[in-house]
Amino acid sequence: MKVSIITATNNSEKTIEDCIKSLIRQVYMNIEFIIIDNNSTDLTLKIIEQYKLKNKSIKLISESDNGLYDALNKGIRYASGEIIGFLHSDDLYFDCYSVFDVVSHFRVNKFDGVYSDLQYVDKKHTNKIIRFWKSSEFNSNLLGKGWMPPHPTLFLKKEVYQKHGLFDLSYRISADYDFMLRIFKDSELKFGYLPKVVTKMRVGGASNRNLKSIIKKSKEDYRAIRSNSIGGIITLILKNTSKVKQFLIKKS
Repeated sequence: MKVSIITATNNSEKTIEDCIKSLIRQVYMNIEFIIIDNNSTDLTLKIIEQYKLKNKSIKLISESDNGLYDALNKGIRYASGEIIGFLHSDDLYFDCYSVFDVVSHFRVNKFDGVYSDLQYVDKKHTNKIIRFWKSSEFNSNLLGKGWMPPHPTLFLKKEVYQKHGLFDLSYRISADYDFMLRIFKDSELKFGYLPKVVTKMRVGGASNRNLKSIIKKSKEDYRAIRSNSIGGIITLILKNTSKVKQFLIKKS
């Protein structure tokens, strides 16, 4: 099974090399690595080109875009793999078996989507765990209680995007949440939980870097909840309060 991994970059010189290294050291070989760059003006493109010369699986598209989700949508359109996943430019895979384990879970169980656990790590010291997002077995009834797996760990069959479309660009921060609500409501799709850490995410993302971003995200989350008929304000409250335990439990 061919896997397409999509990364969006925008002046990402500080972290893109770690991201690329974590991808190319994967033991699973049938990977297409698509990098969508927003006309970076720092050393991002130079770093990518250095690795691209050595690795033919890396594909680079550098042009202006309308934000992260527009870039990810472009990557999905370019993707030729049966399975599609995302690795953000400041993220990295937990170990060299991450993609292999995900694909094995697809093969054994015939899933349409697979998700796993996530570690939030320090910006500079990626072995220092700040938060641990341990997910759980899929149950659509949990959506109304604010449950959601970590999006960076979600791998989907390409057919899921063909059926449900791409990210809604009217959301600037919560397009991933809106999209997951759309697909997880679909009773015809089968999702599986892989109980291990697959992805490490550096803290300080766009959705939680300051109070203004947190408020904006909450407003967008609430719109996604209502537009997908999942619940109401209680769902939003439960979604936010569920994050507290992520700071208390640092490992599985």
